[in-house]
Amino acid sequence: MKNIPLWINGKAVESKSGRFGDVFDPALGEVAGKVGFANQDEINQTIAAAKAAFPEWRDQSLTKRIQIMFKFRELLEAKKGELAEIITSEHGKVISDALGEITRGQEVVEFACGMPQMLKGEYSENASTNVDVYSVKQPLGVVGIISPFNFPAMVPMWFFPVAIAAGNTVVLKPSEKDPSAALWLAKLWKEAGLPDGVFNVLNGDKEAVDGLLTHPDVASISFVGSTPIAQYIYETSAKHGKRVQALGGAKNHMLVLPDADLDLVADSAVNAGFGSAGERCMAISVVVAVEPVADQLIEKISSRMAQIKVGDGRRSCDMGPLVTKVHRDKVASYIEIAEKDGAKVVVDGRDVVPDGAPGGYWLGPTLIDKVPTSSKVYTEEIFGPVLSIVRVKTYEEGLQLINSGAFGNGTAIFTNDGGAARKFQNEVEVGMIGINVPIPVPVAYFSFGGWKHSLFGDSRAHGEEGFRFFTKTKVITSRWLDPSHGGLNLGFPQN
Repeated sequence: MKNIPLWINGKAVESKSGRFGDVFDPALGEVAGKVGFANQDEINQTIAAAKAAFPEWRDQSLTKRIQIMFKFRELLEAKKGELAEIITSEHGKVISDALGEITRGQEVVEFACGMPQMLKGEYSENASTNVDVYSVKQPLGVVGIISPFNFPAMVPMWFFPVAIAAGNTVVLKPSEKDPSAALWLAKLWKEAGLPDGVFNVLNGDKEAVDGLLTHPDVASISFVGSTPIAQYIYETSAKHGKRVQALGGAKNHMLVLPDADLDLVADSAVNAGFGSAGERCMAISVVVAVEPVADQLIEKISSRMAQIKVGDGRRSCDMGPLVTKVHRDKVASYIEIAEKDGAKVVVDGRDVVPDGAPGGYWLGPTLIDKVPTSSKVYTEEIFGPVLSIVRVKTYEEGLQLINSGAFGNGTAIFTNDGGAARKFQNEVEVGMIGINVPIPVPVAYFSFGGWKHSLFGDSRAHGEEGFRFFTKTKVITSRWLDPSHGGLNLGFPQN
């Protein structure tokens, strides 16, 4: 059984708190390791290491910073198979999905390699006579990142490449459910030549989170997770004077119009609903079918679901287990709720026969028809392989259903009508929209984030918004006086 340490100032440090969390292999249903939870002294030590490293890293030339970023990118490309295996062993997603997660994170690393272009300031000569005005962009200092279990590599990489390239130092608090990916990334940074203290890993629970949120030397907090925690992160950090980008939960709808290609819809619904066992904030969890297509669509989706092989992600399978037994049982409880609320369970994932150990946290793909919009199955984020069908009569009814929800993370419309698609993208109250694309995650040079209770704070992840989040601007007004200047003048310059 492995012991998972902290990473402070360029080296692994065993926690002395005496508190640990279990890290499971979800495909086996066994404890695979123990992660040490940092105490207050270790929290302070980690932040102090980042603070001490900041001045030298801030003043490091852009050329040197970007050389290290390029080296990190090349090492990540060469060794990502190792990281994928670590992710699968602790999260459960299949290897191909883990590799896809790393690739999407790597896109942000590549975006950050262009940071010199982003960091260019502006200059106006002779804004007033012999007065020049210019701006410079500078890093914030120590930045905190709190990441979720579902993407232990990609989500941290939404933030730390941009933060580091801009000259900040980082304290990453990974999920205690699958923390080993963060340690692997820390070692890769060291191999790439990043100075000690620039990237640190603070393992822990709520004590570590609160330590970051309240510490006076932490300038900003970046978070992805459930909505209640995102709101807590945002409010607590803001009270302590920090910048915050807190991305919350989701309930993503796919609106299907009668003219849509139903084979494409069925493929997309299955891929977006059951990939990574539905443990994605961008998963499609509700198919809103504009009649009369629902029955035909359910038949197509069901036939595809029958082809999904559930099992150990290290084998030749399509979908792995859920991350813990507690989470598996919670997701399965929604199937019982659906039955009690009068919905029809078309495919019951509790009956799955997996290609894996009997103790694994298995729940197969589940399809539920005629879900009442008053049911918790519809209103709550399930975060598992449960796909609901809601039937509506018109486009307008479907749009109203989406817009009336508490979340506004992602959505999709499937149609062959360009006018309907354009109308939808204009009227829907959601931050990320797919048109015949089921998981509309923006590429790295755009920014990721939703609306309403899916985002707290004004800044979204990566892209230009991410860059602005991790920098602050100084504007300098400069005049170099001629020795023959005309003496005192207490008024504003007039020419």
